[in-house]
Amino acid sequence: MSLHQGAAATPWVDRLLGINGWLVFAFLYLPIAVVVGFSFSASPTVGIWGGFTLHWYERMFGNDQMMNALRNSLWVALWSTVIATILGTAAALALDRYKRWIGRGPFDAVLYLPVIIPDVTMAVMLLLWFTQIGFDLGRGSIILSHVAFNISFVAIVVRARLGHMDPSMEEAASDLYANRWQAFRRVTLPLILPGVLGGGLLALTLSLDDVVITSFVQGPGSTTLPVYVFGLIKRSVTPEINAVSTLMLVVSMILVFTSLGFQRRGERND
Repeated sequence: MSLHQGAAATPWVDRLLGINGWLVFAFLYLPIAVVVGFSFSASPTVGIWGGFTLHWYERMFGNDQMMNALRNSLWVALWSTVIATILGTAAALALDRYKRWIGRGPFDAVLYLPVIIPDVTMAVMLLLWFTQIGFDLGRGSIILSHVAFNISFVAIVVRARLGHMDPSMEEAASDLYANRWQAFRRVTLPLILPGVLGGGLLALTLSLDDVVITSFVQGPGSTTLPVYVFGLIKRSVTPEINAVSTLMLVVSMILVFTSLGFQRRGERND
């Protein structure tokens, strides 16, 4: 093929790739748009438009069981995020700073297991562990379970941030007679803060959306909102479920985009 022919064929290739991208985008997000749209439908039948209404959102906020599940979700998500962010940041710093540590390789491999293994497998392992040690299932067991898988995601984000950090900044702080804690608090932490916040928001999103692991380790009165919605779907699908799903979607998107914003802000400041 001549250079001229290759150049002439390039626009067709670009056009096909563009069409393919739009088709994939529509395949992924059109069902979500349908759910959001029908959450405002006055018809009690899902899939039939009956005019615009906010009735299902009013009914959702008036549902005591659903509001209790929402409070459980927020409680679990906030505590698990705080703990996972602290431990994940510490793990990322240990792996990045102590490269001669003899246990670095095994620790690195184990740290990323929650990202690789299926949720069902991790849920069964956590349930067996809580049963063996006699730990009561409830909000405490859910928090510990969410911490267990969120540490890995926080560590991934923070390590990516540490990879863009100039080590000479910490060395300069040491030359100015700063101890390790002062160097971390005044130099390292401000530089990696966008990554820490981004990892924390990612952990918050994953905790709010988790169904599989939570359904295994929950106890009486500790049902979270995603598990409650999953239970409703088993019985029947109503526009109220569409309203709850829309609310969860909006919250998740806000958290994800905020997390990405912190990470990109940190990259621009490098």
